[in-house]
Parts: sequence; structure tokens; C-alpha cells
Amino acid sequence: MPKYPFLSPEWVEEAKKIRDQYAEQGVSAGSLPASMKANLVITEVPFGDGTVNAHFDTSQGGMEIDLGHIDDAEVKITVDYQTAKAVFLENNPQAGMQAFMAGKVRIEGDMAKLMALQTATPDPQANEILQKLLEITE
Repeated sequence: MPKYPFLSPEWVEEAKKIRDQYAEQGVSAGSLPASMKANLVITEVPFGDGTVNAHFDTSQGGMEIDLGHIDDAEVKITVDYQTAKAVFLENNPQAGMQAFMAGKVRIEGDMAKLMALQTATPDPQANEILQKLLEITE
């Protein structure tokens, strides 16, 4: 199976295919306790110009990540590549908290909504999707 750098255009396309395969089976990317749309600025990226603009959207019940920014984002998060990978792909919220405390994460917008996502309980189906995403990641 080919592997791609996290959040590269190739990775995003493969991730969408995985998400669509599960959606066809009636499985979402996990049930979350809060709905939020956030723009991401990922810095120190090991490909391209070193920065990736992306977004995530939980308004449909699961987590969807895609490239580019959206107009109706409630939060903007600026974070380094390794922290983003740890939080979004490896499901390691502690890495995000440590980076935040060290001043490596900047948040603009509705912090309360972002904090509400931290109460999410891991969903076994979401964990299965995360495992598939890890398999396509360099």
C-alpha cells in the first residue's frame, strides 16, 4: 500500500476514499459531543512550501479534515506539523495540550467550542478509520 506524508494532497485523497468506503457502510468518522468548524494553519510541514492550510468540520457528526480554509470557521488553530499529526492522526490529545502549554499552538475564536471537543469518547469505528489512515501515512 502506498504511503504519503500526512496532509499532502495525495494523503487527503486517500483519506477521503477511506472515509467514503466507511460512509457507504453507514459508518461515520465517530460521534462527537460538539459541532465545530475550524481552520488550521499547519507549520513546519516537510513538503511543499512548509505550510498547509486545512480545516476540520464536525458539524455532520464525525470528523472531516480537508485542505483549504472555509469561510464559516468558528476557530482558527495554528500548530506545527508534528503536533497536528499527533492530535488528529494518532489520537493523542495530550500532545496538543503540551504544545499549547509550551506556546506552540495559537487559537483564535471560540475556545469554549474547542474545549468541548476534548470530552469526546473514542468510538471503536473511528479508531478503525484512524488505523486505516495510519496505514497510508509515511
